[in-house]
Amino acid sequence: GGVHGLFILGTTGDGPALSYALRQQVIERTCRQVAGRVPVLVGITDTSYIESVRMAQIAANAGAAAVVLAPPYYFHVSQADLLRLVGSMACDSHLPIYLYNMPDLTKAIWAPETVVRASEIPQVLGLKDSSGDMDYLRATLAAVKHKPDFSVLIGPEHLLLDGLLAGAHGGVCGGGNLFPHVFTSLFDAFTRGDIATARTLQERVIEIGTSLYTTGESSSSYIRGLKGALEVSGICSGKLPWPFAEADAAQKLVIRKHLQQYPETLIAENVLQNS
Repeated sequence: GGVHGLFILGTTGDGPALSYALRQQVIERTCRQVAGRVPVLVGITDTSYIESVRMAQIAANAGAAAVVLAPPYYFHVSQADLLRLVGSMACDSHLPIYLYNMPDLTKAIWAPETVVRASEIPQVLGLKDSSGDMDYLRATLAAVKHKPDFSVLIGPEHLLLDGLLAGAHGGVCGGGNLFPHVFTSLFDAFTRGDIATARTLQERVIEIGTSLYTTGESSSSYIRGLKGALEVSGICSGKLPWPFAEADAAQKLVIRKHLQQYPETLIAENVLQNS
């Protein structure tokens, strides 16, 4: 689909819900399949620092390009705690680090001033912001504007164009698993200054997401709908980690009908026609 890189073991990839053995398999198999064609970034967020370090070592051994680190998500952490975390990880990891701002799931943010201080560590290359807070994104971009090599990426796909217009350098969007070429086309249109086309594609992203990401219980409907669509499209299983329920037969039928409305999502059309 033309993506510039892959981020595995993040939120959409179920990272924190997987066993350490399975995380290792995901890292090793992904890096082997990608074979250096694009950079692979590996989520290493954990409540245990030593386990984060161990996953970073596995990622380095497998050939990953960088690791992605969110705040630990059980105990409350201060900004001083986060600076200690990233500082020690920079020493203990053999790979560069991207910060991951996901306050909805971690109860903590990388404050803009903390991002600035972390950016002074040579091994820290950027930030993925999945907060959905455009004021936060703009404040962070302003805070690191003196660091032209520090990448700021946006997570929520419905805000991708808004983020790019605000100055973000790219996006890491879950829908890219299903229809990557729509996102890369949006990014390419933006970079060549064709904002009208970029807006049209952004509207398409929102339209598709509204149809697919509202499947079943609302707390897990996004991942259920996305993975159900991936299964219906013949890409991978729609199974979710326990105790979350995957899309049932009736829900998959609805997902299939939605997919048929959006040709750009039909990676394996024969599956839709024959299943």
